[in-house]
Amino acid sequence: MAINTCTISGNLTRDPELRATASGTAVLGFSVAVNDRRKNQQTGVWEDHPNYIDCTVFGARAEALANILHKGSGVTVQGKLRWSEWEREGQKRSKIEVVVDEIALHDKKGAAPADQAAAPEPEAEYLPYDIPF
Repeated sequence: MAINTCTISGNLTRDPELRATASGTAVLGFSVAVNDRRKNQQTGVWEDHPNYIDCTVFGARAEALANILHKGSGVTVQGKLRWSEWEREGQKRSKIEVVVDEIALHDKKGAAPADQAAAPEPEAEYLPYDIPF
């Protein structure tokens, strides 16, 4: 038996991109930064090293999330890993991404995207959002 599941928690590195397949299915793509800690062998100091994980959401959930997510959004995603390969300009390329099954948003209540001016809210609560299929 093979088990293909992962859970990551981090922040979006850029605004999500909404597109559609030839058949009209909505596809939302975004990248999540997840830190890893490593000890620097020369200095002995622990350092953060970011990992950038591509994530994909399909269907009605993709359309709903496109209006909610923005660069810097805090999320936890759970899904399965999918490996893809293609060729561009004679070079073989590949990547592993997370096909999202579940997502929880961890934005501060009332938070606006970074490019919009908003008054800071004192002690804003973190609200998880579960967007159903």
